[in-house]
Amino acid sequence: MTVVELVEVIGGKRAENADGRGSGAGWDPGAMYETSAALATARWPLAASAETDWLRDLAADDGLTGFMPPALPDAAWVLHAMYEHELGPFDMSYVEYRRAYLNGNSTSPEIIPGLDPADVFTDPSDTFAKSTGEHPGPRYRRLRWAELARRTGDPVAAEGRLPCHTSFPSLRETGCWPVGIAGPSEGSLDRADWNRLVEILTEHSPQGPDTRCLAYYTPLGQAAEDFDNLHVRAGRLADAKALYDHPEEECWTPSNLWAHDRSWVLCTDYDLWATKVAGPAPLVEALLNDSEVEAVRLPWAP
Repeated sequence: MTVVELVEVIGGKRAENADGRGSGAGWDPGAMYETSAALATARWPLAASAETDWLRDLAADDGLTGFMPPALPDAAWVLHAMYEHELGPFDMSYVEYRRAYLNGNSTSPEIIPGLDPADVFTDPSDTFAKSTGEHPGPRYRRLRWAELARRTGDPVAAEGRLPCHTSFPSLRETGCWPVGIAGPSEGSLDRADWNRLVEILTEHSPQGPDTRCLAYYTPLGQAAEDFDNLHVRAGRLADAKALYDHPEEECWTPSNLWAHDRSWVLCTDYDLWATKVAGPAPLVEALLNDSEVEAVRLPWAP
């Protein structure tokens, strides 16, 4: 039984929209996450550290931030999702907004007219709380990298560089991105893009949902406690969406996910804002032409 089937049994029938959020009668997000976590625990047991040996040879790297593969024979980069508030962006950085919020009167939290602090912070009671990887809310829409590049004049990715914290330099002139834009996650995909990526991988794998897979998690996401015994899990694509809620993993998504037959491999580097997918040309073309994920080729990082 897949995670979706289990969710429907426990949480009732649901509808899922393009950004990956559920809705409908009987829809219970809490039940979904509990079910997904239980499924991940049951279906993704630990595997031998030696499973990464071929990745080490393939990437010629120690995998500290993830094993970055070459083209196999093709590759594309999935740009991590950004979102924009319906009123934004605003002429105030997140740092300035946080300072004003913490120094202000908690009974009158409206710093920018019409903008609720709950739309800015993951948890207004802890303004430093990390993002959860979920859609930021009904007042936000997906902001494409290509759209932001046209608006700012910055390239989607500067030549010779990879998507990361140095991207869109014009937005960092004040030291921080403006309030109203929820920037890309670093070192992990958000849930909607992870789910869609799993679906595309399933469509382009000969064994479909029964494709055996392995997932590697960098020690940097494991409290940096063990650099010798690499953290690997084994499972199937049918259950890969559940990895997002694995209760024993710090990162939402693994640093590497690859097919047991080594036909494709993805890498979400701990320091980057994009995930590289290396594999057959039809898989890469499907990513580039998909209407949900945003993917590009980087000629200097094939």
